Amino acid sequence: MANKNIVKFKTVIDKNTFYFYNPVFQEKYESYINSLNETLLVLKNQVETQGLKKEIFENLLNEKENGLRALLALTGFANESLKRLITVLRVADNKELSKVLYKDRWTAEIDGKDISEWGDVKITKLIRDNSYFRKGIVNLFFEGSTIPFLAQTLPLFELKKLSISKLKFEVPAMIDTLVRYKEKGSYSGKAENNPEVLIASLIEESNLTFQKGDLTELFKRERVAKRTMDFIIPDKNNPKVIIESSFLVTTSSGQGDKSKTEGSIKKLISKYYPKAKFIGFVDGIGWYVRKGDLMRMVSAYDDVFTFHKDEIERFKQFLKKECKR
Repeated sequence: MANKNIVKFKTVIDKNTFYFYNPVFQEKYESYINSLNETLLVLKNQVETQGLKKEIFENLLNEKENGLRALLALTGFANESLKRLITVLRVADNKELSKVLYKDRWTAEIDGKDISEWGDVKITKLIRDNSYFRKGIVNLFFEGSTIPFLAQTLPLFELKKLSISKLKFEVPAMIDTLVRYKEKGSYSGKAENNPEVLIASLIEESNLTFQKGDLTELFKRERVAKRTMDFIIPDKNNPKVIIESSFLVTTSSGQGDKSKTEGSIKKLISKYYPKAKFIGFVDGIGWYVRKGDLMRMVSAYDDVFTFHKDEIERFKQFLKKECKR
């Protein structure tokens, strides 16, 4: 048996390919990359000879199969980020934004209902069939950074991608696109960019202590239903405030399960810690568009906060009041 294992071991070592790749796929994908490159070179030439005109970019989206992908590559805007932003645009009630994007010509009023995120097929079809949607997308990249609503809503890292300089193919703007592509993963993964880090800093600023983990009584008496809590102030043995954080930028069926779970936890906290306040930080477009799940979610908490600056101030006052008892 030992000899067989040595043979198998040597097979992996001696016949290791180091990197797997499918030659057929590689060729096909390289053709796609070349197509984007050529499309952008033609676009650059048009901008240089004709000047920066919205019509050039509208034609790009209308006439080129990968026109939108080329525009995203030029600006460094990720496809997933665009889909998320389109969801925000659909639910936002802002007159200036609606006018710039011709919103009434390509989307129906939401009327408070849950909405689902549009996929690539839906967006591609709208670009092909609806000239106002094309114009709206182009206006987004031309004028988006000047609209106060977007300036206040989009993270600066993303807002900077909506730049006229990028559409002009200016070298500093192209370098900016390269750097943002390279650093996107690092930016997303930074602890400082985590909502829970902000909550922790707010608690510490209030000169309070906190712990994370299982509540003592739930751990001892409710082993099946026990849950790890995000923040327990001041500690697990004598909690005055228990905080759960849920910031969602995407929608998923798991949101319904999460809202039901929080309701069950609320009952247990009321049973074992009747004097403690169970609060939630619930924020993000993922909750905004799933209003049914959101209603169940907020019903589980004694109070709910978002990461809006007004709500952060209210949270500070809440801590002062509750933790002086």
